[in-house]
Amino acid sequence: MFVRNAAGSLTIAVFVYPMEADLGWSRTEIAGAASLGGLLSIVGAPVTGWACDKFGVRWVLLTGVFLLGITTVSLSWATLLVTFYAAFGFGRVLFTGPIPIGASVVVSRWFVKMRGRANGILFFCHAVGMAVFPYVAFIFIQSRGWQQAWILLGAMVWMFALLPVLIFIRQSPEDVGLLPDGDTSNKSEDEVGEATTEEPKWNVREAIGTRSLWLLAIGTGFLYLIQSGTNMHQGAYFIDQGLSLRISALAVSGSGVMAGVGTLAWGWLAEKVPVRFVFAAVAMVIALSIGLFPQADTNIEALAYAGLFGVGVAGMLVVPPIAYADYFGRSSLGSIRGVTESMLAGGQAIGAVLSGYVFDVTGTYMSAFYGFAILGGITVLMGLSAKPPIKPVEIA
Repeated sequence: MFVRNAAGSLTIAVFVYPMEADLGWSRTEIAGAASLGGLLSIVGAPVTGWACDKFGVRWVLLTGVFLLGITTVSLSWATLLVTFYAAFGFGRVLFTGPIPIGASVVVSRWFVKMRGRANGILFFCHAVGMAVFPYVAFIFIQSRGWQQAWILLGAMVWMFALLPVLIFIRQSPEDVGLLPDGDTSNKSEDEVGEATTEEPKWNVREAIGTRSLWLLAIGTGFLYLIQSGTNMHQGAYFIDQGLSLRISALAVSGSGVMAGVGTLAWGWLAEKVPVRFVFAAVAMVIALSIGLFPQADTNIEALAYAGLFGVGVAGMLVVPPIAYADYFGRSSLGSIRGVTESMLAGGQAIGAVLSGYVFDVTGTYMSAFYGFAILGGITVLMGLSAKPPIKPVEIA
């Protein structure tokens, strides 16, 4: 989850200005590569979810990490728009599909009672990457140029993630004779049976038929539309506002830092409060922060609003995976997540290019930001309406 940020929207945000200046591409053209990846992920996410259940998460993650390193390094030579689209678009497929689906599915299988905290820690690692990768890229762009920066990021992907995934990842605790949450087997048969009964067990066909799944999935898609449309462009936006490149990079990285803090808080809160209320709170924070972006024309405002947005993004990362696992159980979680991630991928595909198009047409991002704030408010209502589904009683 840390290294997936090689293809993250905050990372490409640092590259927009130098690549625009060096290659003559418009911001819409650059953002279009992320949108292409999102569109491809609409098809790829269900396949990824199925593969997690069929072949195991370890092989899905190992393949994803290996290919992400290749695509990131290849961006160094992607000086034609078509090759840039091929490399970064496929990197975004990996960013949206195999890596986050595999990682969050395996964590939700290993933890039930402590699922909120465990997912909080998982996405904290992603948030650390949100802060580290853009700033590392910024430093290397300043000293060695944007092409060398892509090579370094690709090397980081392999260096940090390949061996840990190969050595440590296992599909579920039961596969190695353990129980979720580190529980021991020193329980009576009645206690074990009661705990097993309490966990919901939905298959993918049953889950698709529930209203709550689609409220959560579409609402999450809206949040990712806002996130993609903002993260991809916020570095360039702050520079447009008259702020320095260094402040812009600090704001982008600061957003990642606050996302890291927020992941742990949202994970803890999801264990204490019904998950639909936490989901609605996440949408509220995102709507508020993006509504403040048009006012950011000083260093303090840029850092503060980007930081608040990072807190909201943290919840967007952590809470939906917890909700799906809490509502539908562990047994078919990979396939269920594969279906829901298609909505997420669609949101990411639309948001990045939408903001770029608005800027190219109007010369400003203001209309996009205000529209995103309204969409965030709608998502608040969707989250509140996503009540836990009730599985129909099967009649023998």
